[in-house]
Amino acid sequence: MNARHFLSMLDYTTDELLGLIRRGSELKDLRDRGVLYEPLKNRVLGMIFEKASTRTRISFEAGMIQLGGQAIFLSPRDTQLGRGEPIADAAKVMSRMVDAVMIRTFAHSNLTEFAANSRVPVINGLSDDLHPCQLLADMQTFHEHRGSIAGKTVAWIGDGNNMCNSYIEAAIRFDFQLHVACPDGYEPNAALLAQAGERVRIFRDPREAVAGAHLVSTDVWASMGQEDEAAARLRTFRPYQVTRELLDHAAADVLFMHCLPAHRGEEISEDLLDDPRSVAWDQAENRLHAQKALLELLVEHAHYA
Repeated sequence: MNARHFLSMLDYTTDELLGLIRRGSELKDLRDRGVLYEPLKNRVLGMIFEKASTRTRISFEAGMIQLGGQAIFLSPRDTQLGRGEPIADAAKVMSRMVDAVMIRTFAHSNLTEFAANSRVPVINGLSDDLHPCQLLADMQTFHEHRGSIAGKTVAWIGDGNNMCNSYIEAAIRFDFQLHVACPDGYEPNAALLAQAGERVRIFRDPREAVAGAHLVSTDVWASMGQEDEAAARLRTFRPYQVTRELLDHAAADVLFMHCLPAHRGEEISEDLLDDPRSVAWDQAENRLHAQKALLELLVEHAHYA
């Protein structure tokens, strides 16, 4: 099992990640100029979705088609995984039939177990712990608008969730300062915080966290699977809404990002995505381009066991 996987930002070196986001911008330029580029002709991506998706499904499916390949969408209803087939068995079979597998799941252990039994690259399309593909797109978006993020300050406002964890990994790899503003009890992963050391600071006051920030990001307050907590979370997180006024406390050239879908009037004010400092639509588009760079790297250059 020699295939290279993408389960976490920390699976890759800083230079490799910088190469991916540069390549994402190059592939974006090719598409904008109408250049046909199909290095993955006759290659197949299997996509396992245990969680609903808009951007992840469209970007991976469209990306494979644009690179000359195909993608197969598999929900738990469509596969034996939904009926209790062991993950290891599914991995051994699927990886004999496809060239890569993207999984969007709940438990991160589902990904690691699948990858351990797969002959082909496995990509984390989101787990309860991490969302590294989104961070590739976020880093590409910042790079396109502002250049290098090294040495800059990033503020994460809200829940210390999978996105926040991936921002911590990005802070480690891309060498920026991360300010996390979250309520008590909603901190990100403790082991990642320890690994990041002085690169990450926890705040309770969002205004303190965004002071001087070059990038401000947030996410919904109740993620998939937390719907039963939604009412309580609305009360707890109300002071953590990102507004135009909050962004005024950040750097003059601040960018605002949101991985979407956004709940206007909750984690962001109704008008925030229309603010000129918001680059959420560029960020969403860059899921396509960053993931095409990742697919090209993992599938075109893979040497399978």
